[in-house]
Amino acid sequence: MYERKIPVTVECGLHLFMEVINGKWKISLIWSIYNGIIRPSDLQRKIPNASRRVLENQLNQLVHHGILTKKIYDVKPPKVEYGLTKLGESLIPIIKSTAKWGEDNREELEKAIT
Repeated sequence: MYERKIPVTVECGLHLFMEVINGKWKISLIWSIYNGIIRPSDLQRKIPNASRRVLENQLNQLVHHGILTKKIYDVKPPKVEYGLTKLGESLIPIIKSTAKWGEDNREELEKAIT
């Protein structure tokens, strides 16, 4: 498994939050799973700009951090489904308020990033 060269700083809650959520597609994955998209192939279709490898890696990190559950069915072909844990569900109000902030400041933010 990957071993970090720089140790994780967990001095405050913000550092912990950033450690868990840091990743280009993690919030999109959490939001998609919250909205019922639970199969890896469906998540890939929902987020087409992300490679399958990156999505799989970030899903595994979210499972490792206790944000998601991963259920593997013993069938051929293999079937996998993801779900939110209580900890993952507690992120939904944060994601909603962040999205609202983006919408409330859309005009100014679009000017800044284009």
